[in-house]
Amino acid sequence: MTEQMTTGQRVARARSRKGWDQATLAEAMDRSVSWVTKIENGRLPLDRASVLAKLASVLDVEVPELTGQPYRHETAELDSGHSAIPELRLALQQATMPGGATVIQSREPSNLEEISGQVALAEKLRQDARFSALGAILPQIITDLTLHTADRTAPNRDRAEALMLRACHMARVTSNLLGHHDLGWTAVQRELVAADRVGAPELVAASAWDLCGVWLHEASLEGAKSAALAALDDIDEHMGSNDPDLQALWGALHLRAAVSYSRLLNRSEAEAHLSEAERVAAALPPNGNVYQTQFNRVNTRIHAVEISLELGRPRDVVSRSELVEVADIASGERQAHYWTCRAAGMAMNRKEDKAVDALLTADRIAPQHVRNRPIVRNLVRDLRSSGRHSKGREIRALAAKMALD
Repeated sequence: MTEQMTTGQRVARARSRKGWDQATLAEAMDRSVSWVTKIENGRLPLDRASVLAKLASVLDVEVPELTGQPYRHETAELDSGHSAIPELRLALQQATMPGGATVIQSREPSNLEEISGQVALAEKLRQDARFSALGAILPQIITDLTLHTADRTAPNRDRAEALMLRACHMARVTSNLLGHHDLGWTAVQRELVAADRVGAPELVAASAWDLCGVWLHEASLEGAKSAALAALDDIDEHMGSNDPDLQALWGALHLRAAVSYSRLLNRSEAEAHLSEAERVAAALPPNGNVYQTQFNRVNTRIHAVEISLELGRPRDVVSRSELVEVADIASGERQAHYWTCRAAGMAMNRKEDKAVDALLTADRIAPQHVRNRPIVRNLVRDLRSSGRHSKGREIRALAAKMALD
């Protein structure tokens, strides 16, 4: 079945459709033919987003064609929130189309106080990567806010638009992490509209931060980098106010720039933006989470691990991961991301028992996030077929949970 193709098999299919042999792809990737062969037959895992992005670019395909996202499964336990996508898609379509409120079945929406409480609950579910539970409440939140924002003369319009931005951020993250990238674009477009209508610099910066997220998920690295740099230019004039929210968004945008540059394999720029984010984080609360950015010292250190991974520096991945006090960040999704980056670094360093342990830890923390990540699925497949560790039973069990037959 197409759903069970490995990423390597998908690379081979895209290469063949392009009429290339392995030598031509190797030349385009600045790699050896042996490297291409190992990628296509699954003997090397594609465990870096930067490599996947370059492969997609040279093969003229979108990244999901190589990853096979979204991953759908036979059981509700494995489905990870995909069942809520049709309702979420409809809610976002109504929220973004002109006059969308008029096509919603006539009813009275919840008041803004109630919606504010629902948004706060939803944000906790989003941070814990509990997509099934989030999908049960998020479409209705967006629908209610569509009704509230329809009247632009309403006295509470700005508050409703700010709540809409927060709700659409959650829709964007859910869509991207589950592999529905077109829906991520729809969500972030509504965020940009909300920010433009209100005009507050913190909303403009928050929507730009999320725009970078969409482009990073789609491997549009130049777009992500440019959006981050443009947003930093825009927010710069407001930095003299010392507003802590703007300071946090400034730092979060530098992290977006750092990740973008790391995937473009520009180490000096990546490290420079990371250093600025670390400087800002040191002066802000250790549990900061302005506009769901989780911008704080722990998250900057998680980003340092990711950046070293994308730059292909496995020793730095391990050494930097030792500095992360991961239990101090109140986000299951961020904790799981840290453990998956650490797992990839351990595997690159041939410490495969520790790689398996890290993956199992990530899966215990946020299974619906972990089991939908292409990088993790590639790594699990590689570790399952490896004979260089003592965790065969454990990794086979994880592969079975992920339906990696």
